[in-house]
Amino acid sequence: MAFKPNYEQQRGERNRAKELKKKERLLSRDEDAARRRAAGQDEAPAETPPAKQPTE
Repeated sequence: MAFKPNYEQQRGERNRAKELKKKERLLSRDEDAARRRAAGQDEAPAETPPAKQPTE
């Protein structure tokens, strides 16, 4: 006879997998950013002109 599904356990496994994937993605993004900074490609963007002041 088959067991009844344990939905809380299944949800916990999905949440753990989702968190692991999220951490791996963030780590990968951080490594890519550090690599770009080290290569000098991650320079500060050009300065934006100040916002126009409303004239009355």
